[in-house]
Amino acid sequence: MPFSRSMAFKKISKPIGKSFQSPAPSRPVISPIKSSPQQSPAISLPTHSLSATPQHHLHQFLKIHLKPSFTPQDLLTFLKNKLHHHPNFTHFDLHVFHWAANIDSFRHDHSTYEWMVRTLAITDRFEGLGSVLQFMGSNPCPCSDGIFSCPRSEPIFRFAINSYCRVGKLNDAVIAFESMRKSIDGKPSVAIYNILIHGFVKSTELQKAMNLYDRMVKDRVKPDVFTFNILISGYCRNTQFESALHLFKEMRVNGCCPNVVSFNTLIKGFFTERKFEEGIKMAYEMIELGCECSSITCEILVDGLCREGRVSEAFSLLIDFSRKGVLPSGFDYFSLLEWLCDKANEDKAVELMDELWKRGNTPSLISCTTLVERLRKLGRIEEASDLMKKMLKEGIIADSVTFNCLLQDLCNNGKTLEADKLRFLASTKGLNPDGMTYNILVSGYSRAGKKEEGKRLIDEMLDNGYIPDLATYNRLIDGLSSKRSKQIY
Repeated sequence: MPFSRSMAFKKISKPIGKSFQSPAPSRPVISPIKSSPQQSPAISLPTHSLSATPQHHLHQFLKIHLKPSFTPQDLLTFLKNKLHHHPNFTHFDLHVFHWAANIDSFRHDHSTYEWMVRTLAITDRFEGLGSVLQFMGSNPCPCSDGIFSCPRSEPIFRFAINSYCRVGKLNDAVIAFESMRKSIDGKPSVAIYNILIHGFVKSTELQKAMNLYDRMVKDRVKPDVFTFNILISGYCRNTQFESALHLFKEMRVNGCCPNVVSFNTLIKGFFTERKFEEGIKMAYEMIELGCECSSITCEILVDGLCREGRVSEAFSLLIDFSRKGVLPSGFDYFSLLEWLCDKANEDKAVELMDELWKRGNTPSLISCTTLVERLRKLGRIEEASDLMKKMLKEGIIADSVTFNCLLQDLCNNGKTLEADKLRFLASTKGLNPDGMTYNILVSGYSRAGKKEEGKRLIDEMLDNGYIPDLATYNRLIDGLSSKRSKQIY
């Protein structure tokens, strides 16, 4: 029977009335293509907005944008650019997709399958996704009419399988996987096996993950480093560390080179088993194999050792890593500095910062601030001042409270001139003095009997708006004259 526009649009199912209360069926039924245009296919319709949107509006919308004998590319353009952005019709995408499939002159290809699968997966409409995958399996892309299957089939199924695993629908993921195996040429890729294995591991179904791994090997799909890392991590999380080590050995026997994730997982596993020497040995083995340490590697080592009270070992390890040139430049060793200070090992904390900074590992602001505060409390003001100068020269700007406290300590130790120089250096780096800064310095000059230097700062305060009135100005000047310390808050 020849195709006509009126025949095509009559195939759209009638809208569901407001009295409809039950949800759509879990698996929409796709009827075979009808020879008579008067018979409507049994299609699952979106229940929301249908009653508010007259059917003839949707008919009219389709007539305007889809011409008779439209192609898959025409439908794809309509779905992406017209229907998808329509405020009332956007949720009819699956309905239109199924409606098009029942038109005699139309056949879906990989472009419409891919768009529909991705759209349904992204919006978590998994019931509709299952129906599309089932339909795709029984009605393959026209690219499959020759000897080989469509090369886009596997990526489409992979996206769907990944989405199922993301939300823990592993049974649906397995069904999609089996359907995909029938639709593609040859074996599934290792990436798809990895997605499913990771899904099982994440859901704590380790035995199913291992069964799939065994099937993968039987199918002669070579596992890659991601496969082994997923399974090793699964064993470690399930306190089966010996099995993880066995798999690590199998990995190397099979010629698969471990990466930093492999080593990090096992180092953490050793530390969890309280086998610290073996964990440290594995870290050095990783370095010898040319695998670079990551910040996570160092965090595992440092935190694991420090929590066991082996702070000196963690210190020696980082120093050795730094001298070997294998310490990652972005590693923040604040936690070790804090542990050293808590254990009254401030000398080692200073040594650690000097050693690592000298070799290009710039400390974080919080690391520097922590050490400045610790040195201040111990009365090591000169060292704290030197550290602050180094920070400022490197563009590490302390907070005003820490900075002002250090200036107060310098002034209390009769080093107001040094404190003033530090204030000037800070202002050139973006740390501008506040009222408290000026007050501390003026008081310091007053106690030191340096009237001219104090008056210069008072004038600067006046210029910068830190003196609200003449009475305040006079009190500051009187304080200099009588060599008394006055603080204005």
